[in-house]
Amino acid sequence: MKNTARTARPLRAAGLLALVLPALLLSACSGSTPAPSSTPTSKAWTSDYVAPAATEIAPLTGLSVEGGSSAHPSLAAKIDNHVAARPQVAIDRTDVVFEELVEGGITRYVAVWQSSIPDQLGPVRSIRPMDPDIIAPFGGLVAYSGGQQRFVDAMNATGQISAIFDYDTSGLFSRSSATSAPHNVILAASEFVNRNASVAPPAQQYAYASTLAAASAATDGTPISVINTRFSNSSARSWTWNAEAAAYLRAQDGAPDLTPEGAQLKATNVVVLRVDVTVSDSIPKTELIASGEASISSGGKTLAATWSKDAQTSPIRLIDANGVTIRLAPGNTWFQLVPNGTGSADLVP
Repeated sequence: MKNTARTARPLRAAGLLALVLPALLLSACSGSTPAPSSTPTSKAWTSDYVAPAATEIAPLTGLSVEGGSSAHPSLAAKIDNHVAARPQVAIDRTDVVFEELVEGGITRYVAVWQSSIPDQLGPVRSIRPMDPDIIAPFGGLVAYSGGQQRFVDAMNATGQISAIFDYDTSGLFSRSSATSAPHNVILAASEFVNRNASVAPPAQQYAYASTLAAASAATDGTPISVINTRFSNSSARSWTWNAEAAAYLRAQDGAPDLTPEGAQLKATNVVVLRVDVTVSDSIPKTELIASGEASISSGGKTLAATWSKDAQTSPIRLIDANGVTIRLAPGNTWFQLVPNGTGSADLVP
């Protein structure tokens, strides 16, 4: 009997298992089993990154500008600096200005616009013998009122496209009522450039640092607050460093040099070249196919340098005492062509 009981319990357990398994299988196959959940549909990922606009370096300032904005010629003009011609129109929008001695101890400018072409500029005056040497490296366009035929012929020989007031039939010139003749000839500058938009832009003339602080004078120069230059007994100029404006503010003959709107003219770089001046038939000529001493001022500091120009079409080269090419600060530049002997340049710490 004992053996029969022990055998019966496993059999009963097996029987129960046989009953439970079919029930479980039936439950698994019934419709009460939850349907699998669907996977949420996700939106495709898109980037909101916007590529920066293309840029390029403006050839006459070293500034970063919108790509394609420099694809037009430069415009050089001979600008009057007689006291009766001031304030000049759009001189504050220039990329480069050269101040030179002319007859009578006064000065005139060769001003060059490229990165910002104004609607009008002036007053425009006559060409002088050194102007072809100054203007030729820029290519492009030139405007002046006339001049001795030998000087006009020399300017034409450079291949520039000229607008000459004395011979003009294009309607590009007019006379302003703001000043009296002959100090009132105004050029329609943007119209002149638009008519010649296919002319190539100028080559880069000088080396530029990426920032003001990285310019050669700012890095290696001596702190100088005022640059005084004298072209003759009757023509004194000064440039005063203004840290807030990050520029040199200009004065003429002891008074601030102003725009028609009353703002003081300023420059990022002031370059003083000591030059020889010869005289032919009472007309001074700054000799630029030459070399000499220079000083370069950027960022409130001034660096001694040497300048040289080996051909009419060559830019002026600026090198330091080690023979290294000087890097100007990005921005506009004024060149002061100060005569040896009769002129002077004084630096005030």
